[in-house]
Amino acid sequence: MSRRIVITGAAGLVGQNLIPRLRAEGFEDIVALDKHRANLAILRELHPDITAECVDLADPGEWRSYFSGAEAVVMLQAQIGGNDYEAFVRNNVDSTRNVLAAVETHQVPYLVHVSSSVVESVANDFYTNTKKEQERLVEESSVPHVILRPTLMYGWFDRKHLGWLSRFMRRTPVFPIPGDGRYMRQPLYAGDFCNIIASCIERRFSGATYNISGLEKVDYIDMIREIKRATAAKTPIVSIPYHAFYVLLWAYALLDHDPPFTTQQLAALVAHDEFEVIDWPGIFGVAPTPFAEAIAETFTHPAYSRVVLEF
Repeated sequence: MSRRIVITGAAGLVGQNLIPRLRAEGFEDIVALDKHRANLAILRELHPDITAECVDLADPGEWRSYFSGAEAVVMLQAQIGGNDYEAFVRNNVDSTRNVLAAVETHQVPYLVHVSSSVVESVANDFYTNTKKEQERLVEESSVPHVILRPTLMYGWFDRKHLGWLSRFMRRTPVFPIPGDGRYMRQPLYAGDFCNIIASCIERRFSGATYNISGLEKVDYIDMIREIKRATAAKTPIVSIPYHAFYVLLWAYALLDHDPPFTTQQLAALVAHDEFEVIDWPGIFGVAPTPFAEAIAETFTHPAYSRVVLEF
């Protein structure tokens, strides 16, 4: 298909999973925009025939010309972790204003905005608050759009969540768990979520917001055990009191300005959020992948499971 699809924040988890699936559906004119040079280089290597440009969307620039003639935009850019509030504002809010301006200037007829389930969370942190503002900007724009709010995602190229945990498991003599680990999660397979995005592009769902949660409720400790099983890791899993775990994360953040797991994320982990489960298989026509099967796909794919993105 010659229809142009522009993907912002394309070098992250969702973009790296989405592009091979769009290509499998026959989309040929794909424009990938991202400011992470190393991860964009990985994307180019995997898909040399797409347009991939290294740009900072928080700064107005010539990148806006790529929106000319586009049939749809998938907006993925987001600051997820870290301790610098200004980085969250710049990458979640300022960039969104610029992307929406480009969409409106070039009269792109459709936008898929990937928000987050955290906008309905009890969490009060940099990520949650700036994602709420990002979603508000999209809702107030004149662009026909759909908003998707996924829960915690995992899949190929996962550098922040289960992927990082699996690599940590291979490196450490013991794997620490805060408390008893019985913190209910609703993990969403990125492959299923990308198929939902593709369905939106094809069927043009518009004017609605959908909470996209994993259909299976899985405790954190059981997620870790499934990762251990899929990767055949031998590392023992050890429980650490919550407060001791918190102190260890706090101390680590003094050494790493962009830690993979922060005290704010630990607080969110134990916040006991439960997200709405809708019939997204029926709404979008996407068959869900069972959790154990999706974990196996994530960590055993002959090519993608070996690719590690940078933080």
